[in-house]
Amino acid sequence: MRNDIESRLAQRLAALREERALSLDELAAASGISRATLSRLERGETSPTAALLGKLCAVFGLPMSRLVAEAEAQPGELLRAADQPLWQDPATGFRRRMVSPPARGYAVELVEGWLPPGARIEYERAPLAGMEQHLWMLDGALEYTLDGVVHRLETGDCLRFHLFGATAFYCPGPSPARYLIALCPP
Repeated sequence: MRNDIESRLAQRLAALREERALSLDELAAASGISRATLSRLERGETSPTAALLGKLCAVFGLPMSRLVAEAEAQPGELLRAADQPLWQDPATGFRRRMVSPPARGYAVELVEGWLPPGARIEYERAPLAGMEQHLWMLDGALEYTLDGVVHRLETGDCLRFHLFGATAFYCPGPSPARYLIALCPP
């Protein structure tokens, strides 16, 4: 059985495509994801991976955190830890927790990431070119590739950058990488 966030995420993906007047074939061509996979995602028959969501967010021009926030149905200024939406990538085990309450009209969002040892996630392009991000390591180690440069981050380290191209997250282990990302669209 699918959880509520995955069902709402499927509905939001379908709505984004319709809002932009894209056919499944057009979205498939723009994203590099097969028409059949897109159809299954929109119907909620399959769980999207972080890589697939990254490709779709790049086409729709929004960060993944905003997509997840738009799929969440909890408005308000306070979001208790127990109520923060948690999404897990079925392919890598990556977990993403929306720390900031979902709300329109605010630019900065906080997202907690948890990547198991040995897991790697690659994004071919930025969802919003020039988006400012701060990546702060809470626990473990992470190798973050930005513009072809690998940055090794350990507990307490913080990397600030503007996102333009391909990126990759890799957890070398032996423990999971847990980090906080602050996102600010351009």
